[in-house]
Amino acid sequence: MEQLWSLMPEFWEGFRVTLLLLVVSGVLALVLGTAIAAMRISPVPVLRGFAAAWTEIARNTPLTLVFFFTAFVMPMLGVRAPYVLLAFVALTYYTSPFVAEALRSGINGVPVGQAEAARSIGLGFRQTVSLVVLPQAFRMTVPPLINVFIALTKNTSVAGAFFVFELFGATTRGTRDHGDQVILMLLYAAALYLVITVPLGLIAGAIEKKVRVLR
Repeated sequence: MEQLWSLMPEFWEGFRVTLLLLVVSGVLALVLGTAIAAMRISPVPVLRGFAAAWTEIARNTPLTLVFFFTAFVMPMLGVRAPYVLLAFVALTYYTSPFVAEALRSGINGVPVGQAEAARSIGLGFRQTVSLVVLPQAFRMTVPPLINVFIALTKNTSVAGAFFVFELFGATTRGTRDHGDQVILMLLYAAALYLVITVPLGLIAGAIEKKVRVLR
């Protein structure tokens, strides 16, 4: 137990980096995913094709392969950046299509008549999407989006295998240095992950109930 307490600073540093990866990558993926979702319903065929290709390629590529590309191939191509920034790129790229698909399901749930009414009063495509369609789509897809971010929380552990000292990396180092405390360290790491994911799940459930009442 004393050995575990001595490792607390490393665990909390890893926990802090995990939170950083979640927040930054989550925000970037939300922005990028929203843009991709808007492109999927664009009247411009090129944009629709690009968004469809992005979604299919990104969500069907293993996350480990994405991290391998950002951690090893990008530096070979001359991209020099701290590994944590490369982790942001990998997680954002991998998560964005799941955000886009969640939003697209919400967009499909918005009555077509509302978009037609917006166009009838002179609103263009961009205004119709940003002012009429997306606000309603976001309200309907908050629970699925939170589930995407819960998955993102667990996906941050992959960064630990690519030179980013996050919670998984801290656990790996601790179990390597103190093999007699493996089970205790794994349980502690799992508890720290639950500190993030359980509140997100509760928020998703509460919002889902509120949206159901509003309907």
